[in-house]
Amino acid sequence: MMSITTLERRPADQRGVAEHGWLSSRHTFSFAHYDDPEQRGFSDLLVINDDRVAPSRGFGTHPHRNMEIFSYVLDGMLEHKDTAGNAGRIVPGDVQMISAGAGIAHSEFNGSDRDSVHFLQIWLLPAVSDTPPGYQQRHFPSSEKRGRLRPIVTPDGADGSIRIRQDARVHAGLFDGPESATLTLVGDRHAYVHVARGEITVNGQRLGAGDGLKLRHVDAVSLSQGHDAEVLVFDLRPVETDFY
Repeated sequence: MMSITTLERRPADQRGVAEHGWLSSRHTFSFAHYDDPEQRGFSDLLVINDDRVAPSRGFGTHPHRNMEIFSYVLDGMLEHKDTAGNAGRIVPGDVQMISAGAGIAHSEFNGSDRDSVHFLQIWLLPAVSDTPPGYQQRHFPSSEKRGRLRPIVTPDGADGSIRIRQDARVHAGLFDGPESATLTLVGDRHAYVHVARGEITVNGQRLGAGDGLKLRHVDAVSLSQGHDAEVLVFDLRPVETDFY
């Protein structure tokens, strides 16, 4: 049976909302008290939380298990500490990955006492469970993302990317004006596009900041007509996951 290509827009203004004073968060998929049966992840992608944290505030130590979790900082500085002894600061251009495996606890705080921090926290299901926890951090300069899709997360660490324990790849790109790029997908794949900021056209769909696009059974993702756009593109297995 031939697989049918579909495109489904996920509007920014329909995301879940959490306002806690020190934290302003938007949930692309079901998370915590926000539960939408139609938005319980996409393939192995379970969480995209668009978080803004007030100066000197953050998330106290809390546990994770059997999840691949990465943070992508857009503005400001995020500080991390975990029970495996890892600690560091994450700034724009950095990607930090925690492979929670059999179990790890960590804290995340805004490292500034003056400015807020704006970041994306993203969760993907691992291919295997109860593995030893892992930690990685890499910097990807804007020059490597300008007008192209730079691999930042891959299963094999290709091109200096961060390794993930899943058949998933994440690309990041910056697009403005005539800049464009096409990501060719090998085999029958799903893809998800998240616009972190700005505006861009993806496979004929115009998207703005916070918008997403689910693409099922596609062979390519094409981006063009960007306006100060920063974009993440997820290359995913063609499965429908309902984790909750």
